[in-house]
Amino acid sequence: MAKALKTDSAEMLEDRGEVSTSARTLTGGWHTMVYILGVVSSLFHLWVNTIGVMPAIQRNALHMGFILTLAFLLYPMFKRRPQKGLILDLFLCLLAVAAAVYILLFEEELHLERASVPILRDYLFAAMALVILLWATYRASGWIIPLLSIIFIAYALFLGKYIPGTFHFRGVTWGRLLYRMYLTDEGIFGVVCTVSATYVYLFILFGAFLLKSGAGDFITRLAQAVAGHRVGGPAKIAVISSGFMGSISGSAVANTVATGSITIPLMKRSGFRPHVAGGVEAAASTGGQLMPPIMGAGAFIMAQWTGIPYLKIIAVAAIPALMYFLSVGFFVHIEALKMGIRPIPKEELPSAWATLKEGVGFLIPVALLIFLLVRGFTPTFAASIGILSIIVVSWIRKDTRMGPKEILDALYLGARNSVSTASILICAGIVIGIVGITGVGVTFSGMVIELSGGHLFLAIVLVLLASLILGMGLPVTASYIFLAILAAPALQQLGISLLAAHMIIFWYSQDANVTPPVCLAAYSAAGIAGSKPMETGLAAWKLAKGLYIIPLLFAYSPLLFEGPLVEVIWAAVSGTLGLLAFTVAMEGYLLRPLRIWERGIWGAATLALLWPNHWSKVAGFMVICSLYAAQRLARRSPAD
Repeated sequence: MAKALKTDSAEMLEDRGEVSTSARTLTGGWHTMVYILGVVSSLFHLWVNTIGVMPAIQRNALHMGFILTLAFLLYPMFKRRPQKGLILDLFLCLLAVAAAVYILLFEEELHLERASVPILRDYLFAAMALVILLWATYRASGWIIPLLSIIFIAYALFLGKYIPGTFHFRGVTWGRLLYRMYLTDEGIFGVVCTVSATYVYLFILFGAFLLKSGAGDFITRLAQAVAGHRVGGPAKIAVISSGFMGSISGSAVANTVATGSITIPLMKRSGFRPHVAGGVEAAASTGGQLMPPIMGAGAFIMAQWTGIPYLKIIAVAAIPALMYFLSVGFFVHIEALKMGIRPIPKEELPSAWATLKEGVGFLIPVALLIFLLVRGFTPTFAASIGILSIIVVSWIRKDTRMGPKEILDALYLGARNSVSTASILICAGIVIGIVGITGVGVTFSGMVIELSGGHLFLAIVLVLLASLILGMGLPVTASYIFLAILAAPALQQLGISLLAAHMIIFWYSQDANVTPPVCLAAYSAAGIAGSKPMETGLAAWKLAKGLYIIPLLFAYSPLLFEGPLVEVIWAAVSGTLGLLAFTVAMEGYLLRPLRIWERGIWGAATLALLWPNHWSKVAGFMVICSLYAAQRLARRSPAD
């Protein structure tokens, strides 16, 4: 095999899920080997989630084997010298395969013949599996997740003995820990690994097929046709295209690079400052993980964890997601007015009808996916049929037709795109298992309730602060998992529903992509925009303020369809107007620059529209109507 390897961060950002690390670009025999492995991995996941029959723990073990093997081959040990360490990586691949195959060969023997009594061989393979899992996760997603896992392991074994007070824990033995982590469905092969091996992998594969068929270009052209001729058109193109692309890819970083390579230069040419252009793309791409029908991996985990049907989750998520994109659009519109940015001439834009006519076939798989979910089919079955429909639909037009090579490429791309997210999820099983062993989740929830004094708003603020801190080091799915196991019970004890508690945490976990000093989506956008990363991160953070405001409505209004339809509509309308008022107050501009006292009134109107009281919302609505009318009249006045 030729040792033709190099580090290619740009390519990896296009194919990555939630994290940004350098990856090998393989050629020759190395590429062929990894390519075949990726294709086989995708075919296995399609088989086991459709017609295949296999015990869950064995399926999860094979899933881990594929993911860890790909991680060791794709992500080098030495980032600056990716060609080094290949022999060791091949050895680690063999260990990953052995850890997976051992479960297939001896799991039934352990529980049926040996009455769940482990022997030395079981402990050795369990220890080996944990070590290579931690190492592969470090290679694929950075050091934060493995470090946290090691800290939790230390806490369960011995560290808890030395912590006084509430978090004191007397410890467990190595044998008990290894048994629970590897040989049962309570650790690395537990519920999160199940989600990774089923929903997450198949929907990432669905997105890979859709993008390989040309859907990405169609979405961008359609967004240009619809919004390009309006005020702030290029930025609105970014908002629309990122919303649709993100709902397909489920990854803010990949979405930022895929659509940003087109939208960011377009925004800069029309007059948007580079850091603003990057911030718009990062904020919009982050919202893609909130947009049904394919949300981020956290949505699948939420469905599995809470028992709430995935269809219900994506149904109630639609209106809040739309509100978020409107909030980004408000910032974009006002920024364009402030900067005097002109729309793109219509003659330079594609025809909406012609674009829709050419690419309408790309909508069929998504529509079919939604139809199957509504009809009650499982998400895995719906995703599998959706993949098949993409292939069939691609044959309608000659220039989009997927042949054997394109199908194999999509299978490989889906496997490659799954590595970082899947390794994070499997490794997070260590933390979840130890939380179950030690009961630290109950302890943490009690602490949140105590610190908040039993006040729901303060508890939500504490969860928000925790998400900000976690978001500096964790990707969004890992952030959601940690907050869900630690903080969701506290929110429920304070009176909100199971769905609302997890949706609040799911939304707050998304700020990992736009929260400085570590905001991967914003940094990816900064690289394309040629702007300063921190400046771009701050711009994205400002534009994404809907991430912080909208979850409050989950707790204090029936926005998640937890009340009569009329109240849901009223909550959505008043909340959207509140986001508009907030944007005006923040930007200090509407039809003209605002005076300080005017910004104060708009701020007060924001609070009134978001306050959980019918009459305060009516008052806020009347105030903003009056303020807007006054500006319109003043603008028309000859004396102005």
